[in-house]
Amino acid sequence: MKFIKDDFLLESEVSKRLYEYAKKMPIIDYHCHLSPKEIYEDKKFNNISELWLSGDHYKWRLMRSFGIDEEHITGKSSDKDKFMAWAKTLSLAIGNPLYEWSHLELKNYFGFDEVLDEDSAEKVWDLVNEKLKDLSARQLIRNSNVEVVCTTDDPIDDLNYHKLMANEDMGFKVYPAFRPDKVLNIEKDNWKQYLDKLAEVASIEIKEYDDLLKALNNRLDYFENVGCKVADHGLAYVPYEKYNEEEIRRIFIDRLNDKTLSNKEVEQFKTALLYELNKQYHDRNWVSQLHYGVKRDNSSFLYEKVGVDAGGDNIGDSASIDKLANFLDLVDKDDKLPKTILYSLNPNDNVAIDTVMASFQKGPIKSKIQHGSAWWFNDNYTGMNEQLTSLSLQGYLPGFVGMLTDSRSFISYARHEYFRRVLCNYIGKLVKQGRFPDDDKKLRKIVEDICFNNTKRYFRF
Repeated sequence: MKFIKDDFLLESEVSKRLYEYAKKMPIIDYHCHLSPKEIYEDKKFNNISELWLSGDHYKWRLMRSFGIDEEHITGKSSDKDKFMAWAKTLSLAIGNPLYEWSHLELKNYFGFDEVLDEDSAEKVWDLVNEKLKDLSARQLIRNSNVEVVCTTDDPIDDLNYHKLMANEDMGFKVYPAFRPDKVLNIEKDNWKQYLDKLAEVASIEIKEYDDLLKALNNRLDYFENVGCKVADHGLAYVPYEKYNEEEIRRIFIDRLNDKTLSNKEVEQFKTALLYELNKQYHDRNWVSQLHYGVKRDNSSFLYEKVGVDAGGDNIGDSASIDKLANFLDLVDKDDKLPKTILYSLNPNDNVAIDTVMASFQKGPIKSKIQHGSAWWFNDNYTGMNEQLTSLSLQGYLPGFVGMLTDSRSFISYARHEYFRRVLCNYIGKLVKQGRFPDDDKKLRKIVEDICFNNTKRYFRF
């Protein structure tokens, strides 16, 4: 029985027509967690489990909910046993986005357009594994019509694989993204050890706060020379606490001397350092991404057994819209607010984000402050529609930079197709309701801009 058909998620003739435009646009994946090493080495996969299940905590969570033993998820069971457990889990997962994504991936990359369940699992195992013999990481990216990939990289990374790939004709480009979470998290036990590593790679002895800023500027220069145009931050919330420079210098020294910092002092430091970083992004014409609203590693048992990124995270409730607005204002007062994309994991923040954004938009950049695409627990049919609706109501949808994968999988680009179908269906509904004219030229421009053109202009790729 065939499942994914040509009109999947497209409920009107307008949406079907618009999707014909959308599906042809290249992809710029401006935020993902693909391994630069695996791209450079053009990794090949032994089987579908290695490609599909290894490291995919989205699938792991659903398998645990279905009652699959951890041995068949992250344990020592064979790859085939893990795949069979996944097929059994997926069989009746009605309404879950993984059901739709998985079938899109099977159809797009391996030509399997039937249903994956316990009955077809053996057939899919054999079919995909045979096709994987002639596929590799780079081929999967090229087959997805990808023009740019931005990985996620720590300031101390040597970016060796990016440099090796820089002059290769791969059919797409791979650029680093600057992710300074570890240096911001001054409250963490391993912060001082990380500072030592940063000092070593920057060749700067870090004894004072100003030394830290010099070391980070050194690494920003290094990243920029390898083509970096974007920074990313994974935050519980966007910090804001009033401070002065002397307080920050004293807090820094206190932490080096192993003094316990108060919550206020921690937030002052994070506010100050994030401010300095964003000024640098502005001056370099980079894009700053702020991902926030997550509470990580909730299950101590799971963390100890599997580690980080094991599927033990959830939407957090500590993110303050007031602090977000105050932080943006802090940077904007000095006219140093960079192009910024805001992502909250809490969908209840959608309208608030869009109203905050409107306070800081500034020409000549179109949609300088962006409401990022529906993220993590929200990159599904409902979450995407809610984000598009909120942005349309409170902001300027035609200026949106569209979808990203935020994934470690080389076949997650099916999510771009999923998003484009949702986008075209959403716009088609507005037209059908008489809320926008059925002007093909204008509608085509809106769709093609959101899918590709806006992204290319905004990031300068």
